[in-house]
Amino acid sequence: MKQNSTKHQDNIDEELENAKPNEENSAKTEEESAESTGEVLGKQIQDGQKSHDRNARSTILCSLTAGLEIGFSYLLVCTVFYFFKDYFKEATLFKLIAFVYPFGFILTILNHSLLFTEQTTLQSLPVLNRKRSLWSLLKTWGLIIFGNLIGGCFIALVFIWLGPKLGLFDKASIIKIAKHVADYSTSVILVSGILAGWLMGLLSYMLTSAKSTLAHIVIIYMVTSVLALTGLHHSLVGNIEVFAGLISTSEITILDYFTFLITALVGNAIGGVVFVALIKYGAFVFNIDENKNMT
Repeated sequence: MKQNSTKHQDNIDEELENAKPNEENSAKTEEESAESTGEVLGKQIQDGQKSHDRNARSTILCSLTAGLEIGFSYLLVCTVFYFFKDYFKEATLFKLIAFVYPFGFILTILNHSLLFTEQTTLQSLPVLNRKRSLWSLLKTWGLIIFGNLIGGCFIALVFIWLGPKLGLFDKASIIKIAKHVADYSTSVILVSGILAGWLMGLLSYMLTSAKSTLAHIVIIYMVTSVLALTGLHHSLVGNIEVFAGLISTSEITILDYFTFLITALVGNAIGGVVFVALIKYGAFVFNIDENKNMT
């Protein structure tokens, strides 16, 4: 049984190795060369392994940076909400923020900072491919989440102090945005988080195939604006939004904050791992098995 399992893994590794671009493909222009599923998975597995092997301090610092950078989405969301509050109904305001919501994601991803929801698919693929252990995955996730949350909470404190001072938004806007995010049942936040994690996993997968910076920006904007437009729960932007509300009003309790945060994190992880990494990797493996059985 163990021998069959080893042979099966060798077949998968061989197929991934064969999927790498050959000299003929590498001579093509970027626009002419289309990558196969094996090529994309191969790149993601390699990138995921590098992420697993990063120094712990480096991982924390890069994830801390991501937590800070993603805060600029929150700054713009609050600013737009406050600026247009006299012109549109509140329901419309929560749709308008979709236009500025992607900005923090663009900063974070293009700067190669470590954002948990963008890394879930990437880092779980080496585990599925048996190149890294489940413990390594959980350890890496823990470091990234820690850095993201610390950075997010710090930037939230900065912005809820600075925003009113500059006249960008007021305390009422902070509270309304926080309640809009957190005022749902646990089951709703979980399923919403799964869908958000699914989209973020697809974002990571598509970025691997993108050739230019412009293509990266378009993909990031397209996917993350959907999150804002539909109100799907992103754990890390949501962390900033709900933490800011926690600091600003007694209507949001510490229990509300942690319930939201844990539920959204679990949902995002499930969405990225199950609906992107597991399904895409599984489909690739099943295709290999079918081809081997036919030969």
